[in-house]
Amino acid sequence: MRRLALLSAAVLALGGCVASKRDVFLLQTQLSTMQSAAARADTARSAQVAAVLNQIVQSNDSVRAVSARLAKLQSTVATDHYEMGRQILQIQELSGQSQRRLQELRASLEERSQMAAAPPVPVQGDTTRAVPSGPGPAQLFQSSLDQLRRGSARVARSGFEELLRTYPRSEDAPEAMIYIAETYAAERNQVAADSVYGLVVQRYPSSPKAATALYKHAISIRAAGRTAQARAAFERIVREYPRSDEASLAREQLKTF
Repeated sequence: MRRLALLSAAVLALGGCVASKRDVFLLQTQLSTMQSAAARADTARSAQVAAVLNQIVQSNDSVRAVSARLAKLQSTVATDHYEMGRQILQIQELSGQSQRRLQELRASLEERSQMAAAPPVPVQGDTTRAVPSGPGPAQLFQSSLDQLRRGSARVARSGFEELLRTYPRSEDAPEAMIYIAETYAAERNQVAADSVYGLVVQRYPSSPKAATALYKHAISIRAAGRTAQARAAFERIVREYPRSDEASLAREQLKTF
């Protein structure tokens, strides 16, 4: 703009004698128009620069907000993950307690039923009493489980094996076989225990206890260092028993490989 003013002054100085008032007016008008255009351009550029700076500030704020939300989400996921695992363990514990109580009730009902159906046998004097023909599957299961809890693994195993021989179609059979495996594990015979866990899956593939046996088997062989086989077992649980509690536990185990 300063150069334009100097140029105008020079033109006027050189051509002052011949320039008319009209020429001077036209020149001044042109200068004014150029000055206005330059001012508008400067204003537009300033506005563009301000807009760009504002967008940069907003973008930085957005990035910080997203980072904060992501960190919060990761923390929430980690917390939920821990809470879910804790709840699964609580449910399993409560379920185990309920199953034990139901088992005790079934054994008691079996004993009463047998006493009511048993023929009377004469005893000393003129009295008679009913003598049951033998323990039912629930009684065998409960008495064997009691022996196992007392630390008598061999006696417990004998009782569970009798249950399988006498009542092979009992609903307690799959769990009885799992406890047979645990009696071997209690005697540090892990090879035999793993073999029995495999039999549970083979003989009772549709039983919920099959997932339990397969999970125990996977834990055992992983502890023995057979990582590839353990991983395959965990994947099988997730694939074949996806809705079981063991499937949730297996997914967690798979994350550690």
